[in-house]
Amino acid sequence: MKNNDYQNWPKAELIEEIKRLKKRKKYGLVWEEKPEDVVEICKDKLPVVKEIKNKAIITDKNKSVNILIEGDNYHALSILNYTHERKVDVIYIDPPYNTGNKEFVFNDKIVDLEDSYRHSKWLSFVEKRLRLAKSLLKNTGVIFISIDDNEMAQIKLLCDEIFGEANFIANIIWQKAYSPVNLRKSFSANHDFVICYAKGISSLKLNQLPRTKESEKRYKNPDNDPRGPWKPTDLSVGPAIEKNIYEIITPRGRKVLPPKGRSWVLNKQRFQEFLKDDRIWFGSNKNSVPSIKKFLSEVKIGMTPLTIWPYQEVGHNQDAKKEIKSILPNELPFDTPKPLRLMDRILKLSTNKKSIVLDFMAGSGTTGHAVLELNKEDGGNRQFILCTNNENNICTDVCYPRIKKAIEGYKNLKDEKVKGLSGNLRYFKTDFVNAVPTDKNKKKLTDQATEMLCIKEGTFVPVLNRKYIKILKNGNHYIGIIFDQLAIPEFEKAIKHIKGRFSVYIFSLSDETFDEEFADVKQKIKLSPIPEAILRVYRRIFR
Repeated sequence: MKNNDYQNWPKAELIEEIKRLKKRKKYGLVWEEKPEDVVEICKDKLPVVKEIKNKAIITDKNKSVNILIEGDNYHALSILNYTHERKVDVIYIDPPYNTGNKEFVFNDKIVDLEDSYRHSKWLSFVEKRLRLAKSLLKNTGVIFISIDDNEMAQIKLLCDEIFGEANFIANIIWQKAYSPVNLRKSFSANHDFVICYAKGISSLKLNQLPRTKESEKRYKNPDNDPRGPWKPTDLSVGPAIEKNIYEIITPRGRKVLPPKGRSWVLNKQRFQEFLKDDRIWFGSNKNSVPSIKKFLSEVKIGMTPLTIWPYQEVGHNQDAKKEIKSILPNELPFDTPKPLRLMDRILKLSTNKKSIVLDFMAGSGTTGHAVLELNKEDGGNRQFILCTNNENNICTDVCYPRIKKAIEGYKNLKDEKVKGLSGNLRYFKTDFVNAVPTDKNKKKLTDQATEMLCIKEGTFVPVLNRKYIKILKNGNHYIGIIFDQLAIPEFEKAIKHIKGRFSVYIFSLSDETFDEEFADVKQKIKLSPIPEAILRVYRRIFR
């Protein structure tokens, strides 16, 4: 630890110290930055992905391909910063809650309650990933983060800094348990939080929630109104507006004033209009305090969500454990899994039928499962991207088999057949290439970039696979990869009779696109040199 004799400090370290001291003066969150091994490795090696082809699941060629990436989520997010910058509609994550109960691992070591840097390590871990995640969101995008009391205050301040305080949407209270959890404490916590931020609040358009059968039961039709079911709503409001204080005479001749300190919602003229339109209800005896009829047909579109989500509406931890057990009976239940109904609500609030949904702390795969269910429900073609490490074989033994069974179908604990939801999945694993910027390493990065380009373009069906050229497609969209400029004539000949649009990636040490050599086919192709475009992203992230 250096002393404060700044006269003997090197210039570079003095500059860093000034930056650190400036940071301490602002309102917000300050913590001791802790170096992380998975981040440090990127100074020497650059992440890429390799497809595990025998784990591909294809059941519907007309639907988009979902992605599962096994590896550290920092590396996966770095790759996605090239393939999916500003393409993601919704991010949901369920990070380790940092309770000190062995669920948070930092640099291969469990962070327990005795670790004096427990919060700093957690913040270092989350902050780097949230910054990468922000780059992936569309301007209309939104992020949901599950959290508990241990880091709630910290994550709010951190998100204020990363996403902007003005882009805070809501802090949702989710009732995770329906009975006392720990009777030995002063309070038994039966809720968690889901904190929500927009990429840009002015561009955000959240959906309303569909009305439930329970909410519709509140609408009756005691007077057989031809407009259908309705419910009475209060005609009075507070504080009082003087011009809206007047006597209303019921059909039985009783005079009614608004309650003390309140006034009627409607002025006299509007009240008479509502009365003429049979929108005022005086009760079955025609003498009660008047109310306004609110018709179900007028509010059928949906409901504005509240910030308290009871378990009756979105499920609880025990529901989630049963869901996993039903699909994977031999797997030990998780301590804090999330129920499908919770994810269903988040997705219905934040997605359309073509949205891209990212969960880079995927765990048991609930997010992917929920996307498949919602697509089945409304005929959507949403795509999910799941990222998770394989700690305790969570990816290979839980996340992947759960998604596979959800797609293809399975037998539950009662030996009943559960029909598959249909869909497609491709499984990738992170890998590395040398980061030293030599010509040899640039060539190697290009050679290893095929899967990244396939993920970027959504093209996975092979059309041509030769030594120096590859062509893959998705419908009438093709990508071509040229690993040697001398193979350009061979590539032009290969695509001459293929109808469709081409994204062509060509290896170039100098970031040259060789436009003049594609003159004969320039109307059907878009040229991009590699690996410089990938390296630019990595220089920004790993600088």
